[in-house]
Amino acid sequence: MLMKKLLPIVLLAGAVAGLGRAALAADQKIAIVNLSKAFDRYYKTIQSNAGLKQEGAEAEKTQQQMVANLKKHEEEWRRLFDKSNDQSLSAEEREKGKKAAEEKYAELENDKQSITEFERGASARLYEKKRQRRDDIVREISGVVKAHAIAGGYTLVLDCSGESANMAPVVLYSNGQDDLTEAVIKDLNAAAPPGSLDINTNTPDFLSATNLPSVNPPLK
Repeated sequence: MLMKKLLPIVLLAGAVAGLGRAALAADQKIAIVNLSKAFDRYYKTIQSNAGLKQEGAEAEKTQQQMVANLKKHEEEWRRLFDKSNDQSLSAEEREKGKKAAEEKYAELENDKQSITEFERGASARLYEKKRQRRDDIVREISGVVKAHAIAGGYTLVLDCSGESANMAPVVLYSNGQDDLTEAVIKDLNAAAPPGSLDINTNTPDFLSATNLPSVNPPLK
């Protein structure tokens, strides 16, 4: 999941690798939280996924219209090209057809460039929105986790959904006794608008619906 790589929790999750015997002394009180789960179940994440998915669908629809126009113009170019090679026509008519075909071909090249630029721009805009919203949500979740840690007297909170440098889980074992995940999710969704949690929580990650297909059809 996304959050295994993107949640740099401020509560020292990354300090696990440096924990020595002193950090494991009896006065330590350690809790865990599944930040990936909290992120996915936060109503703002669900809303953001749905909103970005809709924006991606609208961008794709516009792109498809541009491609349809391109294909129409390509058909027009082919007719002009065929006319320029029609031996049943006079040399003058063929020359007119050739000139018109060249102009139409230039239009087609512009059409293809416009599609490429639209695709690149739409993807960049949606990706930036995704990044900003993700960072905002991460900060909010971290704040709630910190509040729970302080209230519970915990000296360290570890992200049990994270991975270490060798791709192994950061938290190798926990009996679940000091798992703050559900409490954090409850607090995060305390102000959730009615129906905001009814959206399918299996909605793919933010950019899944904004990866517009590459469109650059060659002219044959």
